[in-house]
Amino acid sequence: MVGKQVGYQLPQPSGVCDNQRMISRTAAADESGLSRSSKKQLDRATLIQALRIMQTSRRIDDREVVLKRQNRIYFQVSGAGHEGIQTAAGLYLRPGFDWFYPYYRDRALALSCGITPKMMMLQAVGAAEDTQSGGRQMPSHWSSRELHVVTGSSPTGSQYVQAIGCAHAGRLMYPDSDEVTLVTSGDGATSEGEFWEAINAACLEKLPVIFLIEDNGFAISVPVEYQTPGGSISKLLSGFPSLLRLEVNGSDFVESWKAMEEAAAHCRAGVGPALVHAHCIRPYSHSLSDDERNYKTEAERAAEALRDPLSLYPAWLIENGVMDESEIAAMFAEIDQELDAVTEYALHAPPPDLGTAMRFLYSPAVDPTSHRFDSEPHFTGDPRTMVDSINLTLAEEMARDPRVVVFGEDVADCSRDANLGEVKGKGGVFKATLGLQREFGSKRCFNTPIAEACIAGRAIGMSTRGMKPVAEIQFFDYIWPAMMQIRDEMANIRWRSNNGFSCPAVMRVPIGGYLTGGSIYHSQCGEVAFTHIPGLRVVFPSNALDAIGLLRTAIRSDDPVLFLEHKKLYREPYNRSPHPGPDFTIPFGKARVAKAGQDLTILTYGALVQKSLLAAQQVEGRLNGRTIEVIDLRSLAPYDWEAITLSVRKTNRVIVAYEDTLSWGYGAELAARIADELFEYLDGPVKRVAAKDTWVAYSPVLEDHILPQVEDLIGAALNLLAY
Repeated sequence: MVGKQVGYQLPQPSGVCDNQRMISRTAAADESGLSRSSKKQLDRATLIQALRIMQTSRRIDDREVVLKRQNRIYFQVSGAGHEGIQTAAGLYLRPGFDWFYPYYRDRALALSCGITPKMMMLQAVGAAEDTQSGGRQMPSHWSSRELHVVTGSSPTGSQYVQAIGCAHAGRLMYPDSDEVTLVTSGDGATSEGEFWEAINAACLEKLPVIFLIEDNGFAISVPVEYQTPGGSISKLLSGFPSLLRLEVNGSDFVESWKAMEEAAAHCRAGVGPALVHAHCIRPYSHSLSDDERNYKTEAERAAEALRDPLSLYPAWLIENGVMDESEIAAMFAEIDQELDAVTEYALHAPPPDLGTAMRFLYSPAVDPTSHRFDSEPHFTGDPRTMVDSINLTLAEEMARDPRVVVFGEDVADCSRDANLGEVKGKGGVFKATLGLQREFGSKRCFNTPIAEACIAGRAIGMSTRGMKPVAEIQFFDYIWPAMMQIRDEMANIRWRSNNGFSCPAVMRVPIGGYLTGGSIYHSQCGEVAFTHIPGLRVVFPSNALDAIGLLRTAIRSDDPVLFLEHKKLYREPYNRSPHPGPDFTIPFGKARVAKAGQDLTILTYGALVQKSLLAAQQVEGRLNGRTIEVIDLRSLAPYDWEAITLSVRKTNRVIVAYEDTLSWGYGAELAARIADELFEYLDGPVKRVAAKDTWVAYSPVLEDHILPQVEDLIGAALNLLAY
């Protein structure tokens, strides 16, 4: 699929460019598949429409610059110089059918898709009427469910892996469709790891994704030759199979149209992804917080001005008899009048009501904390381990809902389907997904590359399309490459789009120590880093029954859920349970009283539940007549404040026990709130029992010393009861 690289040369600044020189083709599409989609025609009406969009985009930029300097809006980032390629991309593709992951400089693309100037100005002023975000996002963060313009964020490159999930979901949900997914960025974002993870996944699976790189030569102030080896991302990608690479003058609308036509044909044919490397200019600074004169010479700026699409394209239209100067002048006057009207409207639009701040943080349609998820078990069969219960629950939910897919590193039985009859199957490093591929097929349970950001991003993209992905991060210790996707994307998609988009994804993550030899990178906790994220549900079962109920609730809910599975608890004999039935669920935010008591409360979760029960038993044996209540939180975000309050009011003493390091841990929030709101009921200080503030060691002796043990809980309980 990869052809000989044809060297691309930037056009000489002499006016309208030679069409034959403007596009460099580095791979060819499979012509046999091109008939699946009819080609759009570049007729006179489209040529005129393109000019209107390009000029509107530039004039909105100009209008926002003025408003920002008047302090009537609060941020401005320009799309100037990119209008040619953006307009071609938006007009050639099919909004509402194809899918779009634009970035913040894509004003002309957004206009081409159907985002209106009024919508843009309402977002710029932060109005309540802003349909893209309800006043929650900066300007130029495009969003429209109807147009398939997926809500964007500010981090550079994070959209790439989500586009993978979107395209993958389209293939699974509509196998006969020839839709494509367009994802864009500037040249600087190609240095991000998520770009390379996305390219890798798209080529592996031949996904219909168009990667549009709008290369204006600078990543804020850093020139492209200091960002990209050799200064050309398209040349750098020459070794990727099935990837069509096109290099084009992004200032030339007609050549950009031809490039998008070929890229779309390649993707619609199902033969692989495409990369369009469009050379643009950036005549304005990165944003109004930047001054390009600090790093661009006057000569560089003058050379860019000669390549401005808003100079070249009107001249081309006149030269080719499409429009004359008077028609262009009349159009430009109409555009200014329209912008005058929408600007005036937006400046008088009221801001969001303060009462909306928490709205759409979670789903308004499905409340996983409600009584709807409070069900009684109907037990059958022999007791199962926690890991076997998780496996069965996944199978039941996959059978119930065809939208549920399971993926991650090593989760399938065998990636080579032909070998399934000869091997036992992997099914995850802990066997939690064993047999799911055999039962439901390789399209619904599959392995992914070792790329945690792409695993999380794929889940986001799939859930955006309406699927129910259950993704696995193999060990909690390796979740951190996915942190950008979880914190800056997954958790706030609904909120930042004002309920335009949602992300009901489940991330299963084995966590925790007490493994004897797990050491630093297979034993850590750190759940507090995720309970601190608004919009993300976090649950942590301690036994098989709770794992079933909470996992089923997670899958059936409409919010992103981090489902933490303690590795030490997977096969413990004491926490097994018969199967409670295929519809057994447990509400989030509802704790379990693991043991009732009158004189002391231990609030805990995970592996510390059993240790707390053992400690309570020993303390009660030493102190005749004193009893200890153990509460298993089960759900960390949200948590059951009502249960905590009732217990502390009764016992007047409380210990918070958790496996993570003591300082700045999850228990610190509980201890602080208890001291703040329940102080009058306390007969002693709020105690914490947790790991020492260091890493988990390999040596079993050191590991036992570092992690909280039964003896630590006994000591804290005796101390507090004697207070």
